[in-house]
Amino acid sequence: MKPTILIVDDEPGVRTALTGVLTDEGYEVESVSSGEACLDRVTRGPVDLIVLDVWLPGIDGLATLARLRERQVDAQVVLISGHGNIESAVRAIKMGAFDFVEKPLSLDKTVLVVGNALRQRRLEAENRALRAKVDRNLTMVGESDAMRQLREQVAMAAPTNGRVLIYGENGTGKELVARTIHGLSRRRTSAFVEVNCAAIPEELIESELFGHVRGAFTGAVADRRGKFEVADGGTIFLDEIGDMSLKTQAKVLRVLQEQTMEAVGGTARIKVDVRVLAATNKDLQAEIRAGRFREDLYFRLNVIPIFVPALRARPDDIALLADHFMAEFAREYGRRIKTFARDAVSVLQRYPWPGNVRELRNVIERLMIMVPGDAIAAADLGFLDPHAFKRPDAALSPAERLTLHEARDRFERDLILRTLAEQQGNMSRTAEALGVERSNLYRKMRTFGIAPVRRPETEEEAV
Repeated sequence: MKPTILIVDDEPGVRTALTGVLTDEGYEVESVSSGEACLDRVTRGPVDLIVLDVWLPGIDGLATLARLRERQVDAQVVLISGHGNIESAVRAIKMGAFDFVEKPLSLDKTVLVVGNALRQRRLEAENRALRAKVDRNLTMVGESDAMRQLREQVAMAAPTNGRVLIYGENGTGKELVARTIHGLSRRRTSAFVEVNCAAIPEELIESELFGHVRGAFTGAVADRRGKFEVADGGTIFLDEIGDMSLKTQAKVLRVLQEQTMEAVGGTARIKVDVRVLAATNKDLQAEIRAGRFREDLYFRLNVIPIFVPALRARPDDIALLADHFMAEFAREYGRRIKTFARDAVSVLQRYPWPGNVRELRNVIERLMIMVPGDAIAAADLGFLDPHAFKRPDAALSPAERLTLHEARDRFERDLILRTLAEQQGNMSRTAEALGVERSNLYRKMRTFGIAPVRRPETEEEAV
C-alpha cells in the first residue's frame, strides 16, 4: 500500500510542483491550501505524512501542528519554512515535527526529507509491533494462588538491583520470570542478555561470558566482547547455572565481587555494571555437597530466591494457558481460534505434564496445526502418553527415584524457599507460616545451604 502524503500550502505553484515530484516517487498525494482544510482532511481518514507550510492564511502552520498533536494525529510532519522563519521551524521540531525544508524549495532535498520521515514512521510502527509482541510473550498466565504469589514476588524483586536465583523444573517458565523481572526493572531500557550455561561447551563458555582478545586461542582472529560486557548497564541471565564448570564459577564469582573482569588472553580490567539473574533445575545444595558447585557463589546468587511451580501443581491454570497459546498460534498462522470441549479440558488437567508449560505449548501448537475443525475434543488428545495419567513416575528408572530421606529433604528445602519468597525474606513470619521456632528454621536453612535474604541483625538475633 502506497504511503499517503498531504501537502498544506497556500501557493498553488508549490502544491503543483510537490504533487508532481512526490507522485513520481510512487506516493499517493493530496493537497489543501489552509490549516483548517488540513485539520478537516485528517478527520476523514489517516495520512502518513503532512508537508506543512509555516505561513498560512487563517490558522498558521505552528497552530495547525499544535492541534494535530492535541488530536493525537500520528502522521509525520515536515515543515516548509522561509529564511526568516527558521526560528519558528526549530520550535516546530521541538513540538514533534520531523524536519523542515527551507524556501525556495529544493525538490531533491524535499524528496530526501520525505523519504527519511516515512522511513522513521515505518520503523516506529515496527517497534510498536515488536513491543506489543514482547509484551504478549511476557504475560505470566494463571490465576492460581501459586501464580499470584509468583507475580507478587517478581513485582517486589524487579525494581531492586538484588540478584535473583530462580528455581524450578525444566519448562516451567524460568526464562519468562527473568525477562519479566528485567522488563519491570529500572534497567528495562538496557540490554537483557541470556546465556544458556548448559548449551555452551566448557572450552568456549569463558570466551562467551568474558570475551577474548585476538590470538588468545586458535580461531580467535579478532577481539570479541563477552556477554557480561554486552549486558553492561542491563541484565544478564545465567540459565542452568548448575551446569557451569567450577573454573568458570570462580571467574563469575570474581565478577560479582569486584564488578570487573578480564577478557580471555587479555590483561586489561573491564568494569561492568550488570544485574545478575540465574536459574537452575538442580538441587544446588546437593551439587555443593558433591563438590560440583561453589558454596560462595551460591550465596552470592541466592539473594532473592524465587520458586516457579510445576504445571501439575496448578491444574486450574491449564485451561487459561491452553487458551492463551491457542490465541497466540492463531495469530501466528492466520487461522481461527479453536475452542476446547469440556472433556478435552479435563484430559489436559489430569495429564501430569512432565515437560511443564513448554510441553503444553507444543501440544497446543500441534492441535492448532493438525485438528481440522474449530473445536478440540478429548479424542484429539489421544497422542498423550496413557500410562502417564496412572503413574507419572513410572518412567523413572530405579536409579532416578529418590530415597525417602532424599525426597523429604527436597520437599522441606523447596517449601522453605517458597515460604521465604512469599514472606519477602522475613525470618519471623516465615517461621510462623511454617509452624516452627525461628532457631529451628535457621538450623534447617544452614543444613540446606539457604542464605537468609535479610541479615539476622535486622530482626531478633537467631538463637
